[in-house]
Amino acid sequence: MAGPELKAPEAFLKALTPEAERALGRPELQIPHFPFRIGRDSRRRIMPLVPSRRRPDSPAANDLYLKERGAAAFVSREHCRIDFRNGLFLLEDRGSFYGTLVEGEQIGGQKMGGQKLLSHGDVLIFGGSGSPFAFKFLTPPPK
Repeated sequence: MAGPELKAPEAFLKALTPEAERALGRPELQIPHFPFRIGRDSRRRIMPLVPSRRRPDSPAANDLYLKERGAAAFVSREHCRIDFRNGLFLLEDRGSFYGTLVEGEQIGGQKMGGQKLLSHGDVLIFGGSGSPFAFKFLTPPPK
């Protein structure tokens, strides 16, 4: 018989760059549910004559879309997710190409996946060191 599920405490992403704040639409966002999926906004039309392969009624692949400007793409379409399991916060790479830096440590990349426990105050850079999407992961202090 499984025990009761632990309710996730509040968790937030705080933007550390203008690009991150643009993606959140505000300086800080409370993560509304877990898992919380993050990826590149690939809904833009690169070639306007080619129809989208995505059906209009299909569910979104991500909860937070990071819109990259210019030709460089650091963030994968299904980049990573933040989850809460067994009382711990966890960042999981979803097979991204560049991975995510968590406090300077490379997690995932080269489509290999990977995971890392998250702590209050960790700096997350989605897409590796060249990416403009830098955030701080925040949780309330323990009581």
